[in-house]
Amino acid sequence: MKQQLDINTWARKDHYHFFSQFEEPFFGVCVNVDCTRAYFVSKAYGYSFFLYYLHKAMVAMNSIEPFRYRIIDKQVWIYDHIDPSPTINRPDGTFGFAYFPYHADFKTFAATAGEESERVRSSTGLVPAVSGENVVHCSSMPWIEFTSLSHARSFSFKDSCPKISFGKMTEKEGKMMMPVSVHVHHALMDGYHVGQFLEEFQRHLDI
Repeated sequence: MKQQLDINTWARKDHYHFFSQFEEPFFGVCVNVDCTRAYFVSKAYGYSFFLYYLHKAMVAMNSIEPFRYRIIDKQVWIYDHIDPSPTINRPDGTFGFAYFPYHADFKTFAATAGEESERVRSSTGLVPAVSGENVVHCSSMPWIEFTSLSHARSFSFKDSCPKISFGKMTEKEGKMMMPVSVHVHHALMDGYHVGQFLEEFQRHLDI
């Protein structure tokens, strides 16, 4: 479900019109998050660490309204929830696209996501995900401790979905740290909102 946002009464009306004209309206940041507790909790309960931290990221994103905004036919719509559309890595070095329906309860989310992950992992090709505008494009690169990141983009395709990437987890001073890249459409949000998400994501990783 979604509802239309009244751009004319929106506090970011001018920001929306300004950044909507850009050929590349996305901006991004890379930060390190402390996933020590999340890692050990997932291992203690036999959870997939990838699904565990992905779910926490989605819980955080769903709690920040601008992450649920999408531009459709030059109008801004607010979805009641957003779902992750991740890349699934395969043993042969390729990957495929997947779609995980979001659920606030981790075990419910993980049951469906686990089945979808195995389906994509055992397939070949990209396997385009069945999704819509209310997705977040997600990727995991567990081999790379990146400090910056860019995305392949087709500028002719009017995309407004946030993009989040997770890198290689490393131990530093007794903590398990992981780089995270977040790219968002500047017509829909600012650094303030990305900061809100990162703070909320870290809070959920620490629970």
